[in-house]
Amino acid sequence: MSEEKDEITTPEELNGAIEEQSATIEEVVVKAAEPVEVVEEEEEVEMEVLLAGQETVGTAHDDFNWNITNKGGINYSDEEAVSFREQYASTMNAVLENEIVKGFVTSINGGDVVLDINYKSDGLIPLSEFRDIPGLAVGDYVDVYVEQQEDGRGQLVLSRRKAKLLRSWESIVDSFENGTIIKGTVISKTKGGLIVDCSGLETFLPGSQIDIKPIVDYDQYVGKTMEFKVVKINETIKNAVVSHKALIESDLAEQREHIIGSLEKGQVLEGVVKNITDFGAFLDLGGVDGLLYITDISWGRINHPMEVLSLNQKISVAVLDFDENKRRISLGLKQLQPHPWEVLAAGITEGSTVKGKIVNIEDYGAFLELQPGVEGLIHVSEVSWSNQPVNAREYFRLGQEYEAKVVTIDQDDRRMSLSLKQLSSDPWSEIAKTFPVGSRHSGEVKNLTPYGVFVELQEGIGGMVHISDLSWTKRFGHPSEFTKVGDKIDVQILDVDAESRKLSLGHKQLEENPWDTFENVFPVGSYHEATILRRDDRGAIVQLPYGLEAFAPIKHIRKEDNSLAEPEETLTVKVIEFNRDDKRILVSHLRYIEDIKKEAEESVKKEKVVEKDKTRQAVKKQQSTVEKSTMGELEGLAQLKEQLNQGTSTEE
Repeated sequence: MSEEKDEITTPEELNGAIEEQSATIEEVVVKAAEPVEVVEEEEEVEMEVLLAGQETVGTAHDDFNWNITNKGGINYSDEEAVSFREQYASTMNAVLENEIVKGFVTSINGGDVVLDINYKSDGLIPLSEFRDIPGLAVGDYVDVYVEQQEDGRGQLVLSRRKAKLLRSWESIVDSFENGTIIKGTVISKTKGGLIVDCSGLETFLPGSQIDIKPIVDYDQYVGKTMEFKVVKINETIKNAVVSHKALIESDLAEQREHIIGSLEKGQVLEGVVKNITDFGAFLDLGGVDGLLYITDISWGRINHPMEVLSLNQKISVAVLDFDENKRRISLGLKQLQPHPWEVLAAGITEGSTVKGKIVNIEDYGAFLELQPGVEGLIHVSEVSWSNQPVNAREYFRLGQEYEAKVVTIDQDDRRMSLSLKQLSSDPWSEIAKTFPVGSRHSGEVKNLTPYGVFVELQEGIGGMVHISDLSWTKRFGHPSEFTKVGDKIDVQILDVDAESRKLSLGHKQLEENPWDTFENVFPVGSYHEATILRRDDRGAIVQLPYGLEAFAPIKHIRKEDNSLAEPEETLTVKVIEFNRDDKRILVSHLRYIEDIKKEAEESVKKEKVVEKDKTRQAVKKQQSTVEKSTMGELEGLAQLKEQLNQGTSTEE
């Protein structure tokens, strides 16, 4: 055995010393295992007796060890053998299969790495399994997995890949159980998320767990190395779900507690717009969200927050209110600026003319915005000088610009009333001169009601044409049957009421009243051709010649076959009533049929009388003829009798 060094300083020296010691111990164990010649006890005793009686003589080989066998083995006692075996066993690791141990790189030959795990034999692992350690060198220690203590050839089987996977799984389980952070590299995109390589073990990162804000483009994360927390594991298939969002939320939770703890009403904070809705915008205040309502964005009216804000915009806001328990923070943007009513323009005074746009329309009027946050009401009564009611929702349109006159202003209550009509003089002051009774004019139909037509003659001046004054001859169920909004119509002024601002108009008065002549054309009892216009349960409206309309009760439009006449059907009717004052005519087809039947019956009666007279005259004539012929025959017989008598007497 070589002399041991006082101090071992390198792994190579340590390895050499261990190998030298192992060889020596093995030699000793082999020699101890060889058979030792045993002298029988009796012979040994006899030998000792003989030697005791002789005198000891020194020789040249007295120092020879007679306990060495002929094979070079040394005889050890049982105690020494056991001690040597224990010393040898203490130099070896207790290596078990399916466990991870530290391996010492003793050499790298070609594509293989030789590893010493302090076992009775070394292990061999392909260099390709150490790609994650590009600078691997002799003397490095690495974790390896013991697959087999001895394979079929008696060699130790190790695996670097399995050791790495098991270590990865252990770190994943630790992260799941204890919340520790692991690192991983995003290697690809998959349905619903990303695949992350965590030290050789593939895990799933759902899209919703990438960040606290919604992510649309997953490709931007491929290739990135990120930190994660494990949120779910499956021991059976060694699969895990990781989350990067959980790390962000844990950091934000600390920031949130700090921010909420230091909040005060009126405090000005800086935030980033993270989401915009119809009712407002959500701002990220650095770990905590706040809501900026649409009414607190601007002093003026806005229809949607996107008119002022945009996503990821950085703005300063004031804290209006907050609830520590519910984690709700109400923010304001307009509160950072003075109220517009407090800095009202000097030119806006009572009687001044202002300009603005319509921002809100109600039934009672419209609101005109003069500047953001400053509005005035244009009441429907201040739209036109006309007494005709104005429908604000039909008259105004959002966004329209108008000039108006300031009627009243109350800066304390922040109210203002405006007028459109007061920008011009009151046309009703000289209405009698402009539109005298009996004058004729042309106007535009502005509105239709069930009882008449509103006609505008000029701006702010208009009047009503009653439905009964539309036509002399036709009766309309609704003015829409005669005209429509936007049409031009000629009218005559029937009456002027300047105090009430009312004009009574007529259209039929432009023509002479035809009823003066209709009484002679359509007298009671006269017959006329009529066309059914419309029919209901009460009767039918029929059209007579000259466009005149009449009414026929329902029973009076029954035909000879007892069926009712249908619209568009033409009948002969009899005028049964004519009222000039009420301009009403009643007609009847039934009476016409009855008259025809009656005339037919009278005609038949007359024919029968005439026939009787003719028969009587013929009988009389025949009788006279018979009497004449009979008398002649009697005279002839008398003459014949005389002749006979005369002949008889001659013979005698």
